[in-house]
Amino acid sequence: MYQNVLESISGIGLYGVISIVIFFGFFSLMLTWAFTLKKNYLNNMGSLPLQDEEFAPEKTAKRQP
Repeated sequence: MYQNVLESISGIGLYGVISIVIFFGFFSLMLTWAFTLKKNYLNNMGSLPLQDEEFAPEKTAKRQP
């Protein structure tokens, strides 16, 4: 049933080609972006979860009126 419906749509093969081109284009851009990141930036971002609270944003203290 599905095969008959898909065969009746003209140009259905173009959708597969477009989706693969979009996928590989996005993948290529992300790969290029990942390789162009600075090592200093990557080390800084990698160490963020391990840092103490001294670098965390200050907690808001309750103000007394």
